[in-house]
Amino acid sequence: MDLILWRHAEAHIGKEGQADLERALTAKGERQAQRMADWLNQRIAHSTRILVSPALRCQQTAKALGKNFKTLEALGPDASGEALLMAARWPESSDPVLIVGHQPTLGLVAAHLLAGMPQAWSVKKGGVWWLRDRDREEGARVALLAVQSPEYL
Repeated sequence: MDLILWRHAEAHIGKEGQADLERALTAKGERQAQRMADWLNQRIAHSTRILVSPALRCQQTAKALGKNFKTLEALGPDASGEALLMAARWPESSDPVLIVGHQPTLGLVAAHLLAGMPQAWSVKKGGVWWLRDRDREEGARVALLAVQSPEYL
């Protein structure tokens, strides 16, 4: 199973009285989202399930793909790593899963899957971490296939 973790692109700082879920992408964030979406669209399988946080910045990031996606409250800014993995059906899902979400959850999930311990790894704004679960008898099952930042596209 492939699990693709995509952090939302750069968003405006919240204004006084504005709900965190209402923060929109900046112009730079819109460019970041489009560059990363173009990169992803060249690589993801047609069967990829796309799951997205209800936060506006995540919705806007995902819309850059031009594909259907499902919004899940469980992927909001305060999501736990366990909730993210349950939503993805990791590692049992037969289809690849792309999750558009938030820090620190994405970094914590990457650390847990790759290092086996909770660590505060940083996923850059607009960045992607692509992981694969492999059925291996000799040990390490999770492989890191790619880490991509929109600044290098």
